[in-house]
Amino acid sequence: MFQKKKSFFGRLQEKIEDVILMRPEVDEDMLEELEEALITSDIGMDTTEKIIQRLRDDVKRMNIRQPEGVKAQIKNIISELMDKEEAHKLSDKSPLIILVVGVNGSGKTTSIAKIAYRLQKEGKSVLFAAADTFRAAASEQLQIWGDRLGVGVIKHKEGADPSAVIFDAIHAAKARETDVLICDTAGRLQNKKNLMAELEKMYRVIEREYPEAERECLLVLDAATGKNAVSQAKEFSQVAQITGIVLTKLDGTAKGGIVITIADMFDIPVKFIGVGEGMEDLEPFDAAEFAASLFE
Repeated sequence: MFQKKKSFFGRLQEKIEDVILMRPEVDEDMLEELEEALITSDIGMDTTEKIIQRLRDDVKRMNIRQPEGVKAQIKNIISELMDKEEAHKLSDKSPLIILVVGVNGSGKTTSIAKIAYRLQKEGKSVLFAAADTFRAAASEQLQIWGDRLGVGVIKHKEGADPSAVIFDAIHAAKARETDVLICDTAGRLQNKKNLMAELEKMYRVIEREYPEAERECLLVLDAATGKNAVSQAKEFSQVAQITGIVLTKLDGTAKGGIVITIADMFDIPVKFIGVGEGMEDLEPFDAAEFAASLFE
């Protein structure tokens, strides 16, 4: 896991290491420099203050004197802050319906394909529903991935009622005894009222037509957008019943700290992180391994 950590943690990893290694002993100057390093690595002010205050308390309580002790303890704090236990795992029940939301350009369609690829490797059958009907060429993009993966795609014409697509996809999934139905849904935040009404209608259709199906709603966020990703998480959590986050493009340009901020600010687990372009580069999130990788 986290095979590409050296590239996608980048500056966050370097900043923390520089602060710790440059100090012969633990003092207030070190803690203040650590605070600055975290803030400038896309970790929000509130989250950073929470981490540093906990670190101050632990340094005193545990009588930590050596920089290596600080390094170990901040790793533990970050791990505990992000850990949502079993909630990080995608439901393994069948039938399962996954609604996927996210703004254009976040990597939503590619993430859907990568999740499908992972599910196929687990021996599960998958069907796509092209319910993002208002974005030009959205269904065509999903069809391309469906063709590559051998996954069927249920779609209507552009501008059609998204819930009608979900309706047809549910009946197709039932007829084919499909394990997982993945629905590419709207990602427009310009009018939250309309988006909320659209998603609520989809949920009503699912409840009426497939009440026995397990449900997930995944929000796809682009890590490279930094604080904009936090804003999107806030906005989407107000209009959708988000059960997990897929954080994409956590490579090269991303600072990495945004993962910590999102996990702390919202009671929503990170389920997957995207660390590259390949189909294998969507990895299950593990808080302890993520925190440990910051210091390797």
